[in-house]
Amino acid sequence: MRFDGKIAFVAGGASGMGEATVRRLAAEGARVVVGDSDPDRAAAIAADVPGGHAVTIDVGDAVSVEQALAAAMEHHGRLDVIYNGVEIDGEQQMLHLTDVENWNEVRRVNGDGCFHMLKFGIEALLRGEGGVIVSTSSTTGMAGQENISPYTFTKAGTEGLTRAAAIEYARHNIRVNAVAPTLVMTSLLADFIADADDPEEMRRRLETFNPMPGVPAPEDVAAAVAFLASDDARWITGHTLPVDGGYLAR
Repeated sequence: MRFDGKIAFVAGGASGMGEATVRRLAAEGARVVVGDSDPDRAAAIAADVPGGHAVTIDVGDAVSVEQALAAAMEHHGRLDVIYNGVEIDGEQQMLHLTDVENWNEVRRVNGDGCFHMLKFGIEALLRGEGGVIVSTSSTTGMAGQENISPYTFTKAGTEGLTRAAAIEYARHNIRVNAVAPTLVMTSLLADFIADADDPEEMRRRLETFNPMPGVPAPEDVAAAVAFLASDDARWITGHTLPVDGGYLAR
């Protein structure tokens, strides 16, 4: 029960890694605010965990983030842990063919979203006794891949913001870290496999993508988030933790 008595805010908490993190933190004692752009799904997840509370949030919109965190503060009086699990990958295109609208939307959600969650999240934590923020990066931000340059750009930026914020707010008892997952078996990835011309071949390719065989589940990422957010990691800040089955070790 590492989060007994703690208040956590999870952006993107209605699905995927965000939902898994909501359930992991709640299982360890936290009262969790489930933030998501899907209010019905967020309310359903919040109702399924002890002390859950739901708010609507669009991380790419500064006003929405400020209002969502303010609502959480008003409801609970403070925040101790903030996790931003919102991300989009955008369309897969070579750089010179990348659509400008695609670039702008990926940047808005992933890049601006990370900034907004850090800016307004830190403001909230400064009103209390400090706390922890964990962002979602990616192995792609640490080792580029083909045809997803907007995503790569935003994830590299997430790591830079993580380091900068960690240094700036260390003296205020605020730790800032990130997780960098490889491909994760979310419902979106499962649908991608199912829609492939040869689903079994696609699954085989994905399960051999990393040195460790298989594909991590959202719960594996949630476990890393919970570690970084807990006092077990009290001397870890400014770090991006790969959850990658050895992908970056090659």
